[in-house]
Order: sequence, then C-alpha cells, then structure tokens
Amino acid sequence: MIDYPKYKKVLFCTDFSENSDCAFDYAFGIAKRDEGVLYILHVIPTNPDHYNLERCLTKEELDRVKETLREDREKIYNDQYLSHIKDKTKVRIVTKSGREDKKILEFAGEENIDIIVIGTHGRTGIEHFFIGSVAEKIIRHSMIPVFIIPCREKSGRDKSK
Repeated sequence: MIDYPKYKKVLFCTDFSENSDCAFDYAFGIAKRDEGVLYILHVIPTNPDHYNLERCLTKEELDRVKETLREDREKIYNDQYLSHIKDKTKVRIVTKSGREDKKILEFAGEENIDIIVIGTHGRTGIEHFFIGSVAEKIIRHSMIPVFIIPCREKSGRDKSK
C-alpha cells in the first residue's frame, strides 16, 4: 500500500465565488481526512481608490464602512463555510489585504502550510490576459503543493451534487 503525504495544515483560499465553494469541499476533505487544521483565507484586493475614499469620508464614516464590511465577511464565512463544519476547533479564519497571490504565499510561508487549495475561474484569452490568474501566479511561485480546482462549468462536475 502506498503512503500518501499527510497535510496537517491546509490553506483554502477564497474569493467567496461559486468556484471557491467547490474548492472548499476539497480543502475541507483533505483537512478532515488527515485530521489537520483548515485555514480559510480571504485576501481583500488593494483598492486604488482607497485614498480618494479617505478624503471623501470622515474617519467615523470610514470606520462604519470598514465595520460593515467586516460583519459582511463574517456572515459569508459562516454561511458558506463554517456552517458546514461540526468541529470548528480545527478551523482558522484569516483575512488579509493586498495583492492576492503575494499575501497567500506569504501566509503559507509564515504558517508552514502543507498544501494550498484554490479554485480557478477558468478565464482564457483576452480576459485572462488583462485580469490574470491568482491561481497561476501561486503555482509559479509556491514552494509547497498547490491543488487547483477548475471552475465547475469546465470541469464537467454536476452542480446539483
């Protein structure tokens, strides 16, 4: 019998899209199988208009916006992911801000993550050229295994399952 690697620290990266939901099943399955810790990471992309927003809003208004966004993220974390997990002692929720690929790889290194699980939107052609692919950048620069889950439409998986 072949011994497969044990992944004690599984990093699931999400942008809260439908494709991330599909990738979550794999990340959760790996962590559960190996009795590991599941890290759920969302990176808030840097907003180039952030500085303009700071000039237009008072500090109190900006703080209210940030708090509302934080509450919204907590609800999404719970609704999309935590509500499906019985034993939450092996789950860590993390939110970072910055360039997605860079923050994901930094976090993986800091936490000694064993595997990164991330979905891909399956963009091609001109859309891929202009938007790029976080998953592709992670694959190119990661020193640890990366498990890429393709978008459902192109993978042939049944959405009703």
